[in-house]
Amino acid sequence: MKELIRYIAQALVDNPDQVEVSEVLGNQTSVLELKVAKEDLGKVIGKQGRTARAMRTILSAASAKIKKRTVLEIIE
Repeated sequence: MKELIRYIAQALVDNPDQVEVSEVLGNQTSVLELKVAKEDLGKVIGKQGRTARAMRTILSAASAKIKKRTVLEIIE
């Protein structure tokens, strides 16, 4: 899941080398924290949060396939 989010985020931003994805594991849920450069934050979130919502939808579909819950947090 971590690689999936990193791949999508790097395709969206101007500074792909500054994309960082960290994973916090829990019993049933894992949290992915996405950090990008300050000037790329708007590109990752998108207008009215549409891009972020789409990334979360893809993530939930992929994590449902492996029967685990994954949450995406975008860190400023």
